[in-house]
Amino acid sequence: MNVILLRDVDKVGLRGEVVSVSRGFMRNYLQPRGLAETATPARVAEVEKRESERARHEARSFEHAQEIAETLRKTVLRIEVNAGPRGTLFGSVTPTDIADELWRARKIRVDRRKIDLPDPIKRVGRYEVPIDVFTDVRVEVKTLVVPFGGELPPEEELAAGDAHEAEAESIAEPEPPETEDDRVEPEPAETEADLVEPEAEPS
Repeated sequence: MNVILLRDVDKVGLRGEVVSVSRGFMRNYLQPRGLAETATPARVAEVEKRESERARHEARSFEHAQEIAETLRKTVLRIEVNAGPRGTLFGSVTPTDIADELWRARKIRVDRRKIDLPDPIKRVGRYEVPIDVFTDVRVEVKTLVVPFGGELPPEEELAAGDAHEAEAESIAEPEPPETEDDRVEPEPAETEADLVEPEAEPS
């Protein structure tokens, strides 16, 4: 069945995309978590219209892209999130979130796939997010990921939180599974029968 994603879903697609999934996956996973809705013709048309309107604000030439890049260099995005006391997010900040914030703050349309964020942001902090505005036009956008209604803690506190999380991950990291090469079969032990020389056959 076809569904419209309401959030980015790892290995499935980005928010706003129409994707095909099994009915069971929709019923048991996507729908209960509010991650997708059924792709009715009316909703698909609505999504396409919105994307078409935004696309008109995307870079159309090298010169236009340079103008957009100059604006982005002066931009500081502020994304408010739910976070724990140590700065770990309840969720994550994805390329879609950054693209949406760029649109909200600057009315600049950037294709989410051109936002170079290999892994979602999972901690509060200050980030430089690389964006390919156009061919040979790349800019890093200052992005602040802050707790709802709060401010970023000092750099020392952020660094301490990062170190704590890295240490926790290293402790929790399981040992790599044993490979075939690691499994050395013991040589069979010699038995008493092996040590007895066979009798000579009668001539």
